[in-house]
Order: sequence, then structure tokens, then C-alpha cells
Amino acid sequence: MSAPATTPLARAAPARRALPCAAVRTAALLLTVLLLLMAVRLPWSGDLGLHGAVLERLRADLLHPGNPLVAEDTPSPYYSPWTVLLALFATATGSPTFHVLRLAALSGLLLFGSGLGAFVRTFTRARAAVPLALLCVLLLYGVRLFAWSGVPALTSLSLTLAYPSTFATGLTLHLWALLRRTVAGGRGLPAHLGLGLLLAAVLLVHQFTGAIALLGVAAVLLGARPRPSRAGWMRLGAGGAVGLAVVLCWPYYSFFALRGSALDAIHRPLYAHLAERFCLLIPGVVALGLRLRRDRRDPLVLLFALALAVFTAGGLSGHHAWGRVLPAVLLPAQLALAVETAEATGRRRRALAVTLAVALPVGAWTQAGALSYVLPRDAVPAALGRALPTAQTIALWPRFRWAAARVPKGETVLTDDYYALRVLPAYGPYTVAPAYPDVFLPDEKRRRDATRRYFAPATPRAGRLGILKEYGVRWVLQKQGGAGLAPDDPALRTAARGPGGLTLLRVVGR
Repeated sequence: MSAPATTPLARAAPARRALPCAAVRTAALLLTVLLLLMAVRLPWSGDLGLHGAVLERLRADLLHPGNPLVAEDTPSPYYSPWTVLLALFATATGSPTFHVLRLAALSGLLLFGSGLGAFVRTFTRARAAVPLALLCVLLLYGVRLFAWSGVPALTSLSLTLAYPSTFATGLTLHLWALLRRTVAGGRGLPAHLGLGLLLAAVLLVHQFTGAIALLGVAAVLLGARPRPSRAGWMRLGAGGAVGLAVVLCWPYYSFFALRGSALDAIHRPLYAHLAERFCLLIPGVVALGLRLRRDRRDPLVLLFALALAVFTAGGLSGHHAWGRVLPAVLLPAQLALAVETAEATGRRRRALAVTLAVALPVGAWTQAGALSYVLPRDAVPAALGRALPTAQTIALWPRFRWAAARVPKGETVLTDDYYALRVLPAYGPYTVAPAYPDVFLPDEKRRRDATRRYFAPATPRAGRLGILKEYGVRWVLQKQGGAGLAPDDPALRTAARGPGGLTLLRVVGR
């Protein structure tokens, strides 16, 4: 084995013509434009309603916003430095919540793209490396569509651009890049304190991405060449202490109180269909092997190994929430393949280029359904238009504007409709039961039970009226002909009828 490089950063070899740069850059530019359109379109299929509700609560009371989903005075991990900043902007400008979410999406996309470029450039100066890394990170997954907050696949990112996880991922990539440069350059105490503040921001903005950031910090420090001096370790310790102090002092929630088995249950799907979802990562694992042969302390290899160990331990132990480190398993393989391909020459260049020429189109087709989020049917080429209906896609959700227009902000709606529970809070109303597990809400189970009892056919009228009174319900959203108080009950008055057979009822008596 050849001796590893001793330069502070991986030697950024002079740019070689490993790939046709123009083609790679054009493809990366087209995907970037597509994501910009997603930020404007803001397709809704997931937790967008939750993040809209967070802004609504902060705008109503910045210092004591309470629970974002139910009318209770509890802390929430969604009140982070990023959401507070967005709320301050919304209050100062009077911008509607969804306009602010579009701004958040654009900011997250900018931070993610610039962070990816900054981190890749600490490994190589090859011109094709950054656009090729973007292609690999967006497209190189598997043949079964997969989308999850914090996973920067094209479809997943299209639906989560406005989420804190995207912003935190961008911060994390910048953190790793700055840490590599800071350690390599022997920079002073202010730079290290800044890194501590940046890490604290990631931890507070999105806790799962914070765990990924910590794994990356460990990988960068374990792989640093030369290793930090004693003074360097002291500066790093000071930066860590500052970051810890910020996390401990954050007033909106207690970071170290975040725990609960309910989080494991909702993350169990992360361990399903792994071969189909991630088979296109095999070349990336091979690329990591090539890097391991050259340097046993390569940071990408170390990050992959650390994250894979945590991910595997979560699956074996039943702590499925640990599966949220999955992006830290995927990113090193994707980036290793991009860097190796960009720097390759000769026979290896041809082999890697052919591999990507096959894998990237397969990954692109798997996620081609994302085009339907932004392109009208008449804008799609005929051949692609005929094929798109057969492509995998994640359906968008209804927005419930028809109901939100009638329900004042801050009033409580009782519903068991899956989409309404997750969408209505973005417009300002509360729901009786939260749509998501909440470790800070002590009566979460009781609220879910109350919702089930109200819509259970056997529940008597008096029991239903008692639930309406107990939770201060002013509105009921239910299926026409479904269980619950009948629309002509004296306690209710029909306010609106919407799509899907849903009826909005106003509570006029209890």
C-alpha cells in the first residue's frame, strides 16, 4: 500500500479531463433549475403543514408560542434558531406564511448546493467533481422510490426544500468543509469558536441531522493529516464547549429531553426494501474501497463506517430512530464515486464513466415522476408524457384552503382525516390530537383516544359532546355519512362541504 498523503487536505490534483465537463455541468444545471422551480411551486406531500404551523405559532407569540399543533403550552423542538429567524422576517415584512416557506426553500437549496461544493472542494480541484457530486447525490439511490426528510434525493429534496432538515444539511456540509480547512490551516481560536456555534445551530435546527454532523466531525478529526496539535485540540475543545453551552441555553426546548420509543415506531420503514432503494450505491462503495486502499484514515471512508455501524445497530436493537443517520451512509459513497470519477485517468476513467453512464439514467428514471410537480402536461415532450404516468411518484396532498378560509386562527378542529390533521395547522387552527409523536405533550395518548372515541360508532351523543367541551372544540371536520355527531345535530351547523365527501361543521352548542 502506498503511503497516505501528508498534506492537510487531500491533495487536490490538477484538473484532468476525466469526463466531458460540459455535459456534466449541463445536467447538474438542469437539475438545479428544476429544484428552483420546486422551491417556487412548493409541492406538498409530507410535513410542510407542521412547519407552517410552527411559523404561525411564533408569529402569534414569539416568546411563548406553545405547542405548534394542539392548544397546549408545551415546548417544541421545532422552535429552532432558523424558524425563529423566519418568524421574525415574517412579522417584520407581513409576508404570508407560505411566502416565507418559499424563502426557506430557496435558502435551504442555496445552502445545500454551496455546502456540497465547499465540502467536495476539500478533496479535489477537478472541475467535474462538484457538478458530478450533485448528480450522484440527487440521483444515485436505487430502483425503488425513496423519500424522507434529510435524504437529499431529487424527489425527497423536492418535497422537503422548506424543511429545517434541508437547511441543517446545508449547514452540516459547510461545517465539515470549514472544519477540514480550519484543522489543516491551524487557524486560531475565533475560527474554532465559530465552528462550535455552527454545530450548535445544526443540533438545534434538526436534531437527526445534528447526529449526522457529529459523526462527520468525528470522521474529519480522525482522518485529519496532520493530526491536530495539543493546542489545536484545546481550541477544538473550546469550540465544542461553546456549542454545548448554546444548546443548553436554548430557551424554547430542552435538547437532552428529546427521547421516546414512539420515535422508533415511525422510523421502522427506514429499514425496509434496502436493496431496491439503494442498489445503485454499489459503485460508490467500490469507490470508498479504492480510497481505503490509499488511506486508511480517509474521512469519507470513516464517515461511511461510523454511520453504517449506527444504522445497523439501530436495526438490530429495534431503535429505528437511529436509522436517521442514513444520509451519512449514502453521502460518503456518492461523493467518493464523484471524486474518484472526476480524477480518474486511463482504464479506470473509462470504467467509472461507463458505470455512471448506466447508473445515473436509471436513478433519474426512478425519480422522473418529480417532473409532474412543476411541469404542466402540455410542457412535457410527447414521448416523456406518455411514459410519466408509469413512473414512480409520490402523490401530492390536498391543501384544505376551503376549510381553512372559514376557521379562524387559534381555534380547535376535531378531525380524524389523515391529511387534514397534517395540513390544517399550517393555516393557523389547532387539532385535538397531534398528527406526529410529541415527546413534550404529556396527554398525547389521551388526545388520540378522545379523537377515536368521538368517531367511534358506539360512542353516545353525551360522550361526543363531552369531548367537544373538554378540548374546546369549535369545529368538526368529518366524512359525510361517517361516524360522529350528525350534521343536523342541534350542537352543529354545516359551514362548508369540500372534496372527498368532507364536511366542515361549526360547533354552536354543547
